Amino acid sequence: MAHQIGVIPGDGTGPEVTVEALKCLEAASAKFGFKYETTEFDFGGDRYKRTGETLPDEALDDLRGFRAILLGAIGHPDVKPGILEKGILLKARFALDQYINLRPVKLYPNVDCPLKDKTPDDIDFVVVRENTEGLYAGAGGYLKQGTPDEIAVQESINTRKGVERCLRYAFELTRKRDKEKTLTLCGKTNVLTFAFDMWERAFHEIGDAEFPDIKRDYAHVDATVMWMVKNPEWFDVIVTDNMFGDIITDLGAMVQGGMGVAAGGNINPEGVSMFEPIGGSAPKYTGQNVINPIACISACQMMLDTLGEAEAAAAVEKAIIDVVGTKLKSMSAGRMGYSTTEVGDLVAEAIAS
Repeated sequence: MAHQIGVIPGDGTGPEVTVEALKCLEAASAKFGFKYETTEFDFGGDRYKRTGETLPDEALDDLRGFRAILLGAIGHPDVKPGILEKGILLKARFALDQYINLRPVKLYPNVDCPLKDKTPDDIDFVVVRENTEGLYAGAGGYLKQGTPDEIAVQESINTRKGVERCLRYAFELTRKRDKEKTLTLCGKTNVLTFAFDMWERAFHEIGDAEFPDIKRDYAHVDATVMWMVKNPEWFDVIVTDNMFGDIITDLGAMVQGGMGVAAGGNINPEGVSMFEPIGGSAPKYTGQNVINPIACISACQMMLDTLGEAEAAAAVEKAIIDVVGTKLKSMSAGRMGYSTTEVGDLVAEAIAS
């Protein structure tokens, strides 16, 4: 049975990197014998400018028919920030219940790391971010808006169900990785005493009852970012809430060498998941064939793993490591020594070999 994959190339350089990821997907399919079918959607800034639509409700019904979605980028210079992000990305995450944001932080050989003396042996961890609750749930409002007495309230919503399913996913991933078998809860129990009291209690209750083989650790978010810079080798899997996860994963991207290599997944283990490079649409590079497609190819690799094509996913990652480690001069746009298209060709050829 063929994997049904939705493709949203999106804005800016999104279509350029998506083409290269699909090229590598085809190479993996040819080598490992799995079948897939893709359907492309035009959601993004150009469609919004043309029709005023972001992500129509009927489109969500269409997307529910796929096992996975590959997203290029969302963000248009002629559209006010927040419209596309809320109207497409957040709407899809919430409506499709993609309650896990999964962000590997892995330094590949020959990728420049801003941390002195750190090597690929030191930087290989994963952040599991709760993706549908917290401060991003949209709860709150204004009182006396536009007056000197204006009040703005933004509430962090944390449900026991949402916290538990995120924690279980993180425990299971820690067991599957079978690396240090250590799960770190990142929070702020000394200040956010209600929300993170629940997180911490659930963390230990689930660990005691279901995952006694997994070591548990806790760190305040400020200590977590400090140690991500000073001692990234301490981490195996980090689990945290929506806001803290958003912040620490961008630091993680820098630690692993920048936006050109960082990819992420919005995961619904029981439904449709969406995978994307995290670097954004980079409109200043649009149409120049100089943007680095490695992050989008990495997103495709994550997608294959989630689809159950573990052997193919491993081959794609091996090909990425080979190309990055032996071919590219830099991970930065315009400095790779190859064009966007040529980098995609190199990875596809490495997969096929």
